[in-house]
Amino acid sequence: MITGSKELIRDINKHLVLETIIHQGPLSRADLAKAVKLTKATISAIVQELLADQLVIEIGSAKTDKGRKPILLKFHSQGGHAISIDLGPTMITVLTSNLAGEQCQVKQYSNIPVDTSILTPLKSIITETIQSLPDTPHGVVGISIGIHGVVHEQRVIFSPHYHLEEVDFVHDLRETFHIPVYVENEANLSVQGEHAFCYDYPNMVNLSIHSGVGMGLLIDHNLYTGFQGFAGEFGHTIVVPDGRLCPCGNRGCIEQYASETALLKEYAKRKKQKSISFDAFVRDYQNKDPYAKEILDEFIKYMSIGINNILNTMNPNLIIINSSFTIYIPGITEMLKDALKNRMSKYCTIVPSRLQDSAILLGGVYVCIKGYLGVTELKLSKSDGRIPAISSCTF
Repeated sequence: MITGSKELIRDINKHLVLETIIHQGPLSRADLAKAVKLTKATISAIVQELLADQLVIEIGSAKTDKGRKPILLKFHSQGGHAISIDLGPTMITVLTSNLAGEQCQVKQYSNIPVDTSILTPLKSIITETIQSLPDTPHGVVGISIGIHGVVHEQRVIFSPHYHLEEVDFVHDLRETFHIPVYVENEANLSVQGEHAFCYDYPNMVNLSIHSGVGMGLLIDHNLYTGFQGFAGEFGHTIVVPDGRLCPCGNRGCIEQYASETALLKEYAKRKKQKSISFDAFVRDYQNKDPYAKEILDEFIKYMSIGINNILNTMNPNLIIINSSFTIYIPGITEMLKDALKNRMSKYCTIVPSRLQDSAILLGGVYVCIKGYLGVTELKLSKSDGRIPAISSCTF
């Protein structure tokens, strides 16, 4: 039983009612009272507050055979916007959405140096984005920034791709825009996006395999980041003693053997070329190039070692793999399952990412909306299993 001041209990009940409307609405006041087990008088007072706050709207009457038709309540998803930014090593991607993670639009910016001077162009991008959005009662409720590196207490503390340790995103952007700012590791955002929009499992691992190898981890539905934010730095676990040198300072990290960057570099070396794009690699693999097959076999080899270790140490319900390999090469998750010798593998489901390139961005949307609404749980998945459509992509 929850005890405390009247104000605290009222605030808890208000968030509970809002959460119920978001997840189960449209609902009448009577339906709400039954769902959350509060009195009709309490529900009536809380709903009035939510209507005044423009977080809930009335959308008409429910169909009934007799008696007075109850008015239905729905979450006011058009009441505000979220801005989510993926600060990639070579590209800045910005996504906007409404408060239900819908009506998503993306714009991408290239040729912007991601270094300690990043705040000036980033502020221009955010200003341009805000100005492009229609007016709403709540405006922009949050700005999320996905970092390809270690983040602790909303500060970048390590990244092999850029050096932003001296940049205080939260302070500078809040001072400029007076909007809550959230800075998080890209893999941590990805796992939250997959959880909110696609997979409702309590214990989940998301592997982001792109320029590096990152891992987002949910335990009992909650993000786990460890003592100083280093939990999930799966790319810097060692699979080859005294192996290839890694920017983290160690040798033999899995990132040097299973990331897209490392594999394409190795493929170009074997083909005696300076560089090879992923598209060219896929074409070669489809044409049964023996070197391309060798490279894919190496991906399977090292990732199966990594997944085996994850299964033994964490025993998650689900492992999601987000990589161009799983997007463009059919059947690769089955190859990984076949390569696993661990008896624990039968207790875990391994799937390719459904959100793919938008996982980081939609995870950021989730963080912004959840932070603004103050709810303990927020599911943005659609009842028919659809994921958000993303439009207006500009390069």
